[in-house]
Amino acid sequence: MTITGDQKFLKNINRMALVRLIRSEPGLSRADLATHTGLTKSTVSLLVQELIDEGWLAEDDALVTGSIGRRPTPLRLDTTRLALIGGDLSLDFVEATATTLTGEVLEIVTRQNPRNDVDEILAALADAILTVSRHVQDQGRSILGLGIGVPGPVHASSGVLRSSAAAGWKDVPVRAALEQHLTAGGLPIQPILLQRRAACAALGEVEFSSMQIDEPLLYIHLGLNVGAGMFVRDRLLSGHGGFAGDVGHQQLVPDGPLCTCGRHGCAEALISLRAMSEALGVTPNEFKARLAVGDAKAHDVLRYAGHYLGVMLHNLWSTFDPAQIVLGGPCCRLGDAYVDAARNTLNQLAAQAGLSSPNVTVTRFGEHAVSIGATALVLHQLVRPV
Repeated sequence: MTITGDQKFLKNINRMALVRLIRSEPGLSRADLATHTGLTKSTVSLLVQELIDEGWLAEDDALVTGSIGRRPTPLRLDTTRLALIGGDLSLDFVEATATTLTGEVLEIVTRQNPRNDVDEILAALADAILTVSRHVQDQGRSILGLGIGVPGPVHASSGVLRSSAAAGWKDVPVRAALEQHLTAGGLPIQPILLQRRAACAALGEVEFSSMQIDEPLLYIHLGLNVGAGMFVRDRLLSGHGGFAGDVGHQQLVPDGPLCTCGRHGCAEALISLRAMSEALGVTPNEFKARLAVGDAKAHDVLRYAGHYLGVMLHNLWSTFDPAQIVLGGPCCRLGDAYVDAARNTLNQLAAQAGLSSPNVTVTRFGEHAVSIGATALVLHQLVRPV
């Protein structure tokens, strides 16, 4: 008995294996792909032609090798015909981004949230997605899918945001709402994938890197809230209930300030932009303004928060032993003192144990790390079908 579904599934595995190889080693020929994968040359040729026709791969001019016979044709990812769409569902703004298969940004639309009304926020996000999607379609590109970074754990199969303590949201049907808005806008997009914001940003670091990524990679998002995404063994660590990465609520100071979760002394209540602003009794924008003019109290608060960021990094390093730690989010743009204080504390704690501290860097995608990472979520799902 022939099982068509299984054959189709295996074919897709082989197709995406070729895409991954070309992505990691641009310039491989069909013969190279056959050697690397163990597939027959005829099978590789058929699959490569399909991928070229669909816009995944492109051919360069044949190489002159000096040998007799057909010249090998180098292959690379095609960055001209396909697009990935990503959205960032944040508490204070929404953002939609379109990228190529290699992470090159094609269009970004950002809009501020005037108030904490989740229905209005989802409508604004959908409108931003429609705007960037139409932009890339006007370029003649096909859209492969939509990824959304959300501020809390998600139920992947249903597309429901389970909760967001800081916003007071619970069981929000994000996917269903976006599907409705996009369909009404005449541009339904499939698939629609959801993941925590920091996890999306972690995928952006992995999928759009020009070099080999050492695993595990730990990404820390530092903004109004604090979260993490961890990439290990070629996949995201999601946890049993999707709560992996909720590092903002690890307790650092038992009798510390009250956190939005109801506990005291959480990392988020010490190192987030919200916490630093509240320490001075100002809004986040006012806090940034005071830093910009060199306000001494504001800089003291920044260094204090950076110290406890270092404590949190030490705890996460001791627990997960990541090969590299990447920091991102608005807090990383507040001034060098924040990240420098964190590195100093981490280095001191490591030295006390006679150890070398891990490599800590700041994301290269800046303030757009989540929405760019959300486009990587689509790519990650497609190129790793198993």
